[in-house]
Amino acid sequence: MTETDFNPAVIEMRSAHIASLRDAAFTVVADVDWTVLPGEFWVVAGQQHSGKSDLLMHAAGLMTPARGSCNVFGCDTKNFGEAQIAERLRIGFVFSGGKLFNQLTLAENIALPLRYQKNLSEVETDSKVQTFLELFELTPFANAAPSSVAVNWRQRAALARALILQPELLLLDNPLAGLGGRHRQWLLDFLNQLWTGHPAFGGLKMTIVVTADDLRPWRNPQRKFAVLDEKIFSIVGSWSNLAESREHIVKELLAGTDSVTL
Repeated sequence: MTETDFNPAVIEMRSAHIASLRDAAFTVVADVDWTVLPGEFWVVAGQQHSGKSDLLMHAAGLMTPARGSCNVFGCDTKNFGEAQIAERLRIGFVFSGGKLFNQLTLAENIALPLRYQKNLSEVETDSKVQTFLELFELTPFANAAPSSVAVNWRQRAALARALILQPELLLLDNPLAGLGGRHRQWLLDFLNQLWTGHPAFGGLKMTIVVTADDLRPWRNPQRKFAVLDEKIFSIVGSWSNLAESREHIVKELLAGTDSVTL
């Protein structure tokens, strides 16, 4: 009996050809075989235009493979529709740059999933949003438009929006991009708490996948790592495997040793 018999996969790709978001006829990554188990923290790294965002969109079920299969919580993403809404709501997604709606305030952006997916009263919704504003230190910016605040706070608001329905799987596309040192450390610490069991989310371990163009900040012996290069998805394994790798792309993504260790 295998490990996956005890822990059904959260994400399972088999011979998946990852299509480009810009051109669905173009394959950016070929033959991906990848299994993400509950409670794992994966870092998928690659240079710009290596297909990181496209891979993450497939893992979220927002795109479907040109060939092969992608299952999320046991459901083939090609079948994702209204009938699979329960599975979709188990996934939280943070786009690169946040992708907030500028016509809405930060508080209204965070509230969107509740207003669309939960039958809550206005008082209940406002109370939940207020709790999240405090948790993410966003209360002073609650009524501000995204364009009027720094990227540090927009990224936190995007994360709050992704987490407000308390998903089991959290996917983040290059979440450290553009963040200042203090905010980078806050995010790294917060994600680590989610992974190990944040009290605000019932203490349950969350499965997390992030993409990155720099591996150094993600150093941790318990995380799992993969790299993208020349349309190839390669599972490297642990941090020690990364450190010992002689692959050119891994060395590029590990350019330096002054990383933060969590």
